[in-house]
Amino acid sequence: MHKDELLELHEQMVDIKDQFLGFDHVGEDAFAAYEELEVEPSHVHKSKSEHKHAVFLLGNALAAAMSEDEFSSAGRISKRMEELADDASNQL
Repeated sequence: MHKDELLELHEQMVDIKDQFLGFDHVGEDAFAAYEELEVEPSHVHKSKSEHKHAVFLLGNALAAAMSEDEFSSAGRISKRMEELADDASNQL
C-alpha cells in the first residue's frame, strides 16, 4: 500500500472512531492507546511505518469496541490487529 492510500485509510478510520465515540457503550478511554501515539492522518511528515502502526492500533480499538467477547468475530479481529500493531511497532 502506498503512503497516500494509507493516509486515506487512516483518515477514514478516524471518522469511524469519531462516530463510535457518540455511542453510549464506548468510553473515551477505548481509543487511549491510539491517542497516546499522537499520529494523525494530517501528519503527512510522519513515516509510513508510524501511520501503519497508528492504523493497526485504531483497528484494534475499533474491533474491541464492537466485540462482545474475545471469541466473537470482532474479538478475534481485535486480537489480530493487536498482533499487527505490535509487529508495526517493532519496525519503527
